[in-house]
Amino acid sequence: MNDAQRREVFIRLRAADPEPSTELAHASAFQLLVAVILSAQATDKSVNLATGPLFSVAPTPGAMLALGEDGLADYIKRIGLYRTKARNVVATCRQLLEKHGGDVPRTRAELEALPGVGRKTANVVLNTAFGEATIAVDTHIFRLANRTGLAIGATPLAVENALLQAVPDEFRHSAHHWLLLHGRYVCKARRPECWRCRLADLCAYPEKTLDPVGAPGG
Repeated sequence: MNDAQRREVFIRLRAADPEPSTELAHASAFQLLVAVILSAQATDKSVNLATGPLFSVAPTPGAMLALGEDGLADYIKRIGLYRTKARNVVATCRQLLEKHGGDVPRTRAELEALPGVGRKTANVVLNTAFGEATIAVDTHIFRLANRTGLAIGATPLAVENALLQAVPDEFRHSAHHWLLLHGRYVCKARRPECWRCRLADLCAYPEKTLDPVGAPGG
């Protein structure tokens, strides 16, 4: 894609969804942090089903630490890798209380020092909770960026850096959410739904699919 095409991508995505946000339910930066940790290799829907009851009894680091690993595991046991995630979340709560006064830190280095928090999770928290113009590259965004030609890279970090260069400043804050949602619901992994994609004419993907109603797939 050239610069004009990239700008047009975000003009169209913004027109369709002017104020995108995460689909992870949360009421605070802490709850968002926990939800994102739990979302690794899990769907947002499964996380929300677990965190609804969990956050009602443990909405703060202190309350969640009081649950302990076993108590937390009871709430999240339907989520993949729940034992490891319970251990990381409890350790994160302890660190938040001991080092940050119970608050979620606002720097990447401090976030990534928390157990279970990597660059992607830190980017989501910085963007969604604190309003920074970061772009968290998950599997959906990695696939979409490479498939469409929006930003090419062999690793998530390479794609993140390419997107930070490619996305015009006015769109950068919401770019993560637009791309994630488009990758999740339209530019799907196994069979992208190109017939209903508002970006199809800008996309470099050579194997575009056709409307399954009355036409074979591409």
